[in-house]
Amino acid sequence: MNLPNKITIFRVSMIPLFLVLLLVPNIPFGNYLALAVFIIACLSDALDGHIARKYNLVTNFGKFMDPLADKLLVCSALICFVELGTVPAWIVIVIIAREFIISGFRLVASDNGLVIAASYWGKFKTTAQMIMCILFIANFNNPFFNVLEQIFLYLALILTVISLIDYLVKNSHVLKDGTK
Repeated sequence: MNLPNKITIFRVSMIPLFLVLLLVPNIPFGNYLALAVFIIACLSDALDGHIARKYNLVTNFGKFMDPLADKLLVCSALICFVELGTVPAWIVIVIIAREFIISGFRLVASDNGLVIAASYWGKFKTTAQMIMCILFIANFNNPFFNVLEQIFLYLALILTVISLIDYLVKNSHVLKDGTK
């Protein structure tokens, strides 16, 4: 197991700690600790990708697990936000549905020997979602940050839909005949 893959596994292993810190009441500074864990997890995403590309350590495990780790992290946070009453459930459903659709699409492609890389729209979407999550976890409870939270919430939603459409259009051949 190479270093980027270990970092990815580390990111996934941080999710339960993040959930406990964010959702269990009466943990001193729980929100801030959850924020720190979430930010470290987000930064580890950039780090493992950088190391994998720079040192040619890209693996099939990494291609599969890295985006899955991102989805698990962000979707866990989004579900917490519904529980905490800070994000409407319908937005979370749209975002999670997109992730299921793309994951299913990738499975079909994989069965046909194809690996479909993430697009720039997908990367923008993930970045917007992570920033949105950071803002909601931080919960600054300040009018400026409340507006910023809403801007990133709807930006993440819009980028989620755009990236889904882009992904389906660019890779529609996978569903048609299973070939390139």
